[in-house]
Amino acid sequence: MTIRLPEPGGTTREYRPRAEPLALSAPGPLTSRTVFSAAHVVADPYADTTPDSPAAVDWDATLAFRRHLWSHGLGVAEAMDTAQRGMGLDWAGAAELIRRSAAEAHSVGGRIACGVGTDQLTGPAGPPEIRAAYEEQLAVVEESGAQAVLMASRALAAAASGPEDYLDLYGHLLRQASEPVILHWLGPMFDPALDGYWGSADLDAATETFLDVIAAHPDKVDGIKVSLLDARREVELRRRLPEGVRCYTGDDFHYPELIAGDEQGFSHALLGIFDPLGPLAAEAVRILDTGDAEAFRKTLDPTVALSRHLFEPPTRFYKTGVVFLAWLAGHQDHFTMVGGLQSARSLPHLARAYELADGLGLFPDPARAESRMRALLTVQGVPQ
Repeated sequence: MTIRLPEPGGTTREYRPRAEPLALSAPGPLTSRTVFSAAHVVADPYADTTPDSPAAVDWDATLAFRRHLWSHGLGVAEAMDTAQRGMGLDWAGAAELIRRSAAEAHSVGGRIACGVGTDQLTGPAGPPEIRAAYEEQLAVVEESGAQAVLMASRALAAAASGPEDYLDLYGHLLRQASEPVILHWLGPMFDPALDGYWGSADLDAATETFLDVIAAHPDKVDGIKVSLLDARREVELRRRLPEGVRCYTGDDFHYPELIAGDEQGFSHALLGIFDPLGPLAAEAVRILDTGDAEAFRKTLDPTVALSRHLFEPPTRFYKTGVVFLAWLAGHQDHFTMVGGLQSARSLPHLARAYELADGLGLFPDPARAESRMRALLTVQGVPQ
């Protein structure tokens, strides 16, 4: 049977869904790369909330999805951009998420890293308030037993007068951290409020400040996560890192080539696209573990079209597609998001996401995915 999918402009087209999911080998540990999936949160669809209300989270479904990722050998990057930090999930909700997920990770032996930011600040703040906010969140993550990811701060971007403010604040936090952290450079395509981070809108100048922070405290930096969607820049930055400091790609456009690497090195991964791609991404890395980079690329390259679609501008709304695919795949029973963000992408966009994901064989039960897609289209007035 075919399904009628909407096109922009009011037309429709026929698509014949896949009959069987992609066949994958048995899950196992990953050895050649450290790979984190930034994971989404599952909203409570029965909560009587508004987009401005604190997030109502379905904790059972949220933690079940993390167990799904761990079962395939992936680490979980928790309470980060993919979990709608600053886009529906406030600090109180994020702190609860960190505590619950870290406890779950310890119970199943899963790897977890958690985001540390300043999103409890609700208005303009100066350096002392920004430092205190970071310290509060760092303490929560360290007390949970998780690795810390120092995320970019909207408050710092607004308050900093130049590179020296970043050097001072990050230096203080790195000296205070009890274990090596991951530094996160999130570009303005993901969050426009972060434009000019590291003290300059000139990315070359910003890169130098970023490297200065790392060079001053290499023993406290496990790695860096770069989310600039610029493969050339990431490779150049990767080659300049001190020995022992990892580069975790956050480039959802070029991840296969960056993870495969070249004769001078490679990137590990911390990616939002590995939320919907989890089992397939893990399969590809296990192939890479054998040394077969060509087969790795053959497995992962076909997923880039889906990733580029989900992360198309406005890139910050990629979370809508991620949660949509989790619903179609059966990881949750509804397509509801905290903050009402299920409305952030158009019906044609979601239809194309379904088509691309189905073509890759990502849905464990293609018939269920098709049924749910038909239900959404019917509610939206697309005749079947």
